[in-house]
Parts: sequence; C-alpha cells; structure tokens
Amino acid sequence: MMPLEVTAMSTPRRSTIYLEPELHQALRLKAAATDRSVSDLVNQAIRAALTEDEEDLRAFSERADEPLVAYEDALEYLKRDGKL
Repeated sequence: MMPLEVTAMSTPRRSTIYLEPELHQALRLKAAATDRSVSDLVNQAIRAALTEDEEDLRAFSERADEPLVAYEDALEYLKRDGKL
C-alpha cells in the first residue's frame, strides 16, 4: 500500500458528500450549538473513525499469534464460569 503524502502546510480539499436529510440537519444544529463549522465536525468524525480503525488493526496484529477459540467453546467456558 502506498503511504499518504501529507505536508505540514497542506491546504484543505473540497469534497462533495451526500448526507441523509436528518443527519445534515443534526450536523448543522450541532455546528451552531458548538460554534464550530460543519467541516470541522466532519473532519473530527473522520479522524475519530480512522483512529479507531488504526487501533483495531494494531490490536489484531498484537493478537495474531493467540490461539483461535471456537464460538461454541467460548460459550461453554462462559457457562462453566456462571457468566451465562
């Protein structure tokens, strides 16, 4: 995979997205209530989603050598311990 090129002084890029009307209204209301721009809120949400993906990938990588446990075995273990 090619790395992203990011410059320290990169300028914002314009993008067209299509939001569901209810989401768009909620986003505009939140922007007004928090005195932030819609773009700022969208950028924050995208950053949060990408950060979560990065954390998930890191966790998958760290646990790659753990033995696999069948779903049925996990249920049996929880039942044995009185958790189900």
